[in-house]
Amino acid sequence: MTEQPELPALSGKVAVITGASRGIGYGVAEALLARGDRICITGRNEDALKEAVEALGADRVIGVAGKAHDEAHQAVVVDRTMEAFGRVDFLVNNAGTNPVFGPIADLDLNVARKVFETNVISALGFAQKTWHAWQKDNGGAIVNIASLAGISASPFIGAYGISKAAMVNLTLQLAHEFAPGVRVNSIAPAVVKTKFAAALYEGREAEAAASYPLARLGVPSDIGGAAAFLTSDQSEWITGQTLVVDGGILLNAGVA
Repeated sequence: MTEQPELPALSGKVAVITGASRGIGYGVAEALLARGDRICITGRNEDALKEAVEALGADRVIGVAGKAHDEAHQAVVVDRTMEAFGRVDFLVNNAGTNPVFGPIADLDLNVARKVFETNVISALGFAQKTWHAWQKDNGGAIVNIASLAGISASPFIGAYGISKAAMVNLTLQLAHEFAPGVRVNSIAPAVVKTKFAAALYEGREAEAAASYPLARLGVPSDIGGAAAFLTSDQSEWITGQTLVVDGGILLNAGVA
């Protein structure tokens, strides 16, 4: 985590970012804070969440600890955000899990259910609650953090990839139903340097990065910038889209 920067004037807008005590969610929080938004972040680990709130700036950030798929937690998050800031303009569904690595033929179906509960059902739950609390009558934007694994085959992380494909379709459904007041888009990152994705590059980062046309792996601020764009006025005619942020890796598809 970086030291808290000097913050700009308030934008008047408020965001909820799930799974934001570290990694991509934290990068999104930094990007939205940098333009003056106030934020509620969530995470499972209360100590890590408190540390993130302090680093980001407790005058503009609150944290609510809990499990993303827990409906009671979802309700508390939205209620506390409304109590603290009076509105919820933006929702960034970033919370996710990938507890298994191996062929899908041997996948424990209970693990698959857990992946879907955390990665997909939680996103729908948060979207429903922010819609009813504020966005239905006042507008806003939702950004779902999907994955490149959701739009291509992903050997050994199949359950994760399937859940992220569902996230892409959830984006389409929400974009259709929530229009015209609320825009809904998703971001599909390739490998981003986070603790969550460490198994995909740790100990072999140079080798992993060599396959990317832009010659590096992603960092959380890459996704933060994309999320800031998709929740800004500059993207006000964009909805139902999945923005691939992949360092060009898809350009290599089909190359022998």
